[in-house]
Amino acid sequence: MKQIFSLVIISLIIISCSSPSKKQAEAPEQQYLMVDAKTRVYHDDGTRTYRPYKPFKTRTIEILAGYETPEKVPVLNQYGGNTDFKEEATGFFHVKKIGDRWWGIDPEGNRYINIALNSLNAKGSKGMNQALKEKFGSKENWMKETIALLQVYGFNCAGSWSDHEAIIEYNKTAEQPMAYTINWNFMSSYGRKRGGTYQQAGHTGYPNDAIFVFDPEFETFCDEHARQLLEYKNDPNLFGHFSDNEMPFKFKAIDNYLALPENEAGRIAAENWLKEKGITKAEITDEHREEFMALVGEMYFSIVSKAIKKYDPNHMYIGARFYADEKHHEQFMRAVGQHLDIVSNNYYNHWTPDSAHVQEWTEWTGRPFIVTEYYTKGEDSGMGNISGAGWIVRTQEDRGLFYQNYNLALLESKNCVGWHYFKYIDNDPNQKGVDPSNVDANKGIVSNRYVPWTPMLDKMKELNTQVYNIVEHFDK
Repeated sequence: MKQIFSLVIISLIIISCSSPSKKQAEAPEQQYLMVDAKTRVYHDDGTRTYRPYKPFKTRTIEILAGYETPEKVPVLNQYGGNTDFKEEATGFFHVKKIGDRWWGIDPEGNRYINIALNSLNAKGSKGMNQALKEKFGSKENWMKETIALLQVYGFNCAGSWSDHEAIIEYNKTAEQPMAYTINWNFMSSYGRKRGGTYQQAGHTGYPNDAIFVFDPEFETFCDEHARQLLEYKNDPNLFGHFSDNEMPFKFKAIDNYLALPENEAGRIAAENWLKEKGITKAEITDEHREEFMALVGEMYFSIVSKAIKKYDPNHMYIGARFYADEKHHEQFMRAVGQHLDIVSNNYYNHWTPDSAHVQEWTEWTGRPFIVTEYYTKGEDSGMGNISGAGWIVRTQEDRGLFYQNYNLALLESKNCVGWHYFKYIDNDPNQKGVDPSNVDANKGIVSNRYVPWTPMLDKMKELNTQVYNIVEHFDK
């Protein structure tokens, strides 16, 4: 048994089954660290607080049952793909199910796991801008040194809200390019043009949580908006396109649309739907709500997917970053999955991903998934940590232990082809005009003065650089 570092261990729990079979008895028993975390409490009046610290069972590479740290890891290519396994090369990222596991496939045909950070950009407060200038000299040098740092720690992609133009410029001369994603904000851009949207914590708000998918002008807007994709269609470093972020696909969508003003296209569409069903508003059942929720999703994703694939047939459509209960509704997920290459889910409030959830998402959609937002905040950062949805833990090392535990479960699922950790840099409380969820929190892998949180990064690296060995371990 490997020696387990004692700094973070409160106790070890040995999980065993009663009356084990011979095979079970011979299998190594899984051990866990106990890591303290504070969980978020959402109150009816809209306020949020945290519960006191509570210990959570945490798997790490150090104690992963039956796993031995390899003497040699696979040789990776410039994209971070495993050169030991070759599939068909298309020149672009795509996904493929091989046996019972979904894989990303890089442009050269190597099996690939997408390991990304969100918000890789240098936008910030006056103090952040000054710190960047003092430490890096220029934005170009910041990008060069930052990508080098990320690649050393095993990251191979930039997620949503990253400076993709600066990354593209860097990639032109780089021996090891950085993959990237783009979020095109189809619905929120249409909403700004149309009027009626507003800022909520973490995402754009819509009247009555009813997106404008029934507007007759929306499809034309999407076609025109998607013309921008032509500029990127031949870039092998583009991992895929997000269409929006955290839209309200609600179970009570039919009720929300019916509550809109009489002249709204969404209300008219909802009323016509009731007429087609031959029911009144008073006769709406939960089965009807499930059906209408799926209809809203089907309309949005069919329209947007058509526009994306028209102008860029080479790259993947990786969804709209589901964030609420929509991803737990089977009829909705079956409806939208047919239009996606990868399902993207922002997945909070789970210290360890729920094994049922990670199976359902792929079973219902027929597609693999990536988790596109999750994080913890360290109390030792000295920051307020009031804003945002992530857990609070005691130390930066605990943040890294959470990262290992969370992503080990994703790799074990066989349906996950990557994850996007939120995010690159901490919030700066002095920055003005930011999203209310990004005010005062230790979310980044670097401080808001560009100092790396090394204890966290070391734990991230330990997992990131062994992902292919860990997959092999789980698949034995």
